[in-house]
Formats: sequence, structure tokens, C-alpha cells
Amino acid sequence: MNLADMLSYADIQDLSRIAHTYNCECNGHSKNELIQSILSMVSRREVFERQVIDLSIEDIRFLNSLIFDQRGSFSLEELIARVQQSRFVKDENEGWNPRDMISRFKQRGWLFNGYSQNTRYLFQVPNDLKRRFSEALTKQLQKQLVYTSEPMVYRDEQKLIIDDIYHFLHYIEQNEAVLTADNTMYKRQLQQVLDRLSVKEETVGKTAWRFGYGRLFKDYPNRFSLIYDYCYYADLITEHNQVLALSEKGRERLSQARKEDIVQVYRFWLRLYKGAIPNLQSLVHWMDKLSKSWVTAESLKEALLPLIRPFYYDSAESIMEQRILQMMMHLGLIRIGEAEDAGTVIQVTKLGSSVIQGSYVAEDDKIEIPFDNDSEYC
Repeated sequence: MNLADMLSYADIQDLSRIAHTYNCECNGHSKNELIQSILSMVSRREVFERQVIDLSIEDIRFLNSLIFDQRGSFSLEELIARVQQSRFVKDENEGWNPRDMISRFKQRGWLFNGYSQNTRYLFQVPNDLKRRFSEALTKQLQKQLVYTSEPMVYRDEQKLIIDDIYHFLHYIEQNEAVLTADNTMYKRQLQQVLDRLSVKEETVGKTAWRFGYGRLFKDYPNRFSLIYDYCYYADLITEHNQVLALSEKGRERLSQARKEDIVQVYRFWLRLYKGAIPNLQSLVHWMDKLSKSWVTAESLKEALLPLIRPFYYDSAESIMEQRILQMMMHLGLIRIGEAEDAGTVIQVTKLGSSVIQGSYVAEDDKIEIPFDNDSEYC
């Protein structure tokens, strides 16, 4: 429902609080006058944009978690969890209550309780306000960006990951792959696989922590780790009795020479990485909105880093560079170039924009990755 519909279901006390927030001058005892006055104020672009500009970074993070979510309603517990996720630095001595932010959003007319028996304890965001929030925040973020012309050289890996999933399955069909006791490939065979792939990666050393982005992320390089996990969770490969082999489904793929759908690989990446990056889906949507033209990576980072929560030893900057930008390039969603006067530059591909806009993964649809108990990584 849109704002006008939700206001019509709200009681007069809630309408009065919203009207007070916008300094509406009207008869406070008339529900109709309150609604018309609120709609008149909120429809004014300068009033709405001023409300968005004055938001704290925690407010923006909370709002960001709502505007790209396609569900119609949220429980109080869900909203409290999202408010808590929006607060990156906690002061134990400060009397902070996540319900206060929810109350402020209600007083602005941005959150409403449901009107039916089944939804009265749920909260909803007006659909038209979601669109306006997205437009206002886009305008605000674009002010920080530096756009540039097309670079002389750039990397574009569209559909290469699809080819490499096929190459990996073909290797397993042709070679008996014995696994170690912890179900990882021996380095000799791992190197043989990596040498077959379109994008070259080095094997992983034991010098850095690696967890949170896949089952065997600590053992395999970033891109191949995604390829391996996709094949495992899509039931294309099996790991029985320390032998890596094709499943019946995997053999069928090869016999039909049928390659994977990039949309499914993208959705899998979201499900795999959102445990470490809860708002990954909204960040990808911002990438799509902000990088239709070539934009400098530095200005894009400046705009989006405040929305990224560090994950253990992974800083917001390394998450942006390695977990988001690099993986989006490997998925063919963006191209990355080097401009002589602007440094690293980025542009979303037409394929990427189509995949991002046409895909949605529910908030709770994610793959839980257990942490390794080895203290070297945890």
C-alpha cells in the first residue's frame, strides 16, 4: 500500500503525532484534515529531502535495510535486529534503545502497524515512500561520486565464471580426485584445476585468516571457492569417502553440454556472502544505481563504505574491494578499468544491471557457514 492508504487506516493519535513532526497546521480533531495536511507536506520535495538529509548514519543504514526488501511487512523483532545491525560502534555506558529509532520512523509516517487482525503486530513501509527514499538517497550519494570517460583498458569477465564451472566439472569427470581428511583437494590437483580456468588465481597460503565466505574458503582462492561451493550446494559434485566425483545431476549437465544460469550463480553468491555482509543485496543495488556510467572506485567507496559493517578482521574497505567489487567483476556484473587520470574506475554491465534488477533473495535465505575451530583462523 501507499502512504495515503496507510494514513487512512491509522488512528487519529498516530496521525496527530505525524502531523506534529511535519509542523502541519490543521484541525487536529479531523482525521480527514490531518491526512490531507500530512500528504501535502510529505509530497513537497524539499520537505521530504530535508528529512532524508538530516538522518543520522544509523538511520540511513536502517532505512537502507528496508527499501530494497520486497516483503510487505516486518515483525518488531526483525526491525529491532536491523536497528542493532545499523549501529557499528556501541557505547556500553550510553542509554540507547533500538525501539527509539522505530518510534521516530513511525512519527515521520515511514512505518505503520498493519490494519488487519493478522497484521496488527507487524510493521509496513509505504511502497511510494520506498521509491522516494531510493531516489532521495541516490541523489545524495551521487553528489559524492566522480564520473569519468571510458578507460583505455578494462577487465570484463561476463559469463567466464559459467564457462569455468563447466571446466571444473569436466576435470572431475576426467580425473579421479582423492580428497584430504578434511575434504579438500590436494595441492597438485587443485593447481591443475586452477590452470584450466579462465581467470588465474594463486593457491591460498597459511598467512592470513579466512572464514565466513564459504565452506572451504580457508583452503581455496576466492573465485574458485565460489565455484566449488556452487557446485557442491547445487548437487553437481559429491564428497563421499574422501573422493570428489560428479553427482548424477553433474553427469547429466555434462552429457547435455548444458551450462549454468548466471542468475542462479549470482543468487547463490548473495546467499553465501550475506552471513558476513548482511546488507549485501542492497549494496549491490546501490552499485547498479550509481555506476551506470564509469565512476571512480575511490569516490564509490567514499559513498558506500559507511553502509558496510566490518566482519571480524575484514575491514569495510577490504569487504568493498575484495568481497564485493572483485566478486561482482568475476560474476560479470561490473567491469573494472584503469584510467590514466582517475585511477581505478567501475561500470555496471548491461548483463549485470539486468541480473541485479531481476533477482531477489529473501532476507533469511542464506547459507550458514560454520567457523573453523582452529584458532589460526578464528
